[in-house]
Amino acid sequence: MNPIFLTRDLAYRLDVRQSGIHGRGVFARQDFQTGDYIGTYWGTKAREVTPYTLHVQNEDGTLFLIEGRNLLRYINHSDDPNAEFDGIHLIARRCIVAGEEITFDYSAGEGISFTH
Repeated sequence: MNPIFLTRDLAYRLDVRQSGIHGRGVFARQDFQTGDYIGTYWGTKAREVTPYTLHVQNEDGTLFLIEGRNLLRYINHSDDPNAEFDGIHLIARRCIVAGEEITFDYSAGEGISFTH
């Protein structure tokens, strides 16, 4: 996929602005239903952990790091998240209404975590 397309596509559906949770956050511009695809965490492979690194587990169990380069790098943590990652793809765990901040549990998922 073309990263420019991913960024434009995300900008139609998501917005980054000040968050009541921490710094900047990702907010829905549209409603999402449970199971809806929200976006793909796009970036470059990283060798070290940074504030916007997503840790993803390959099918063979090995881990790799992605340094976020699109809007999803601003996603904040919640103990009661409304989204979750399936690999590098963010999926709605429940209904999300336009204007709501999108969150996920940084330590949730087998082999998936986030450093922010």
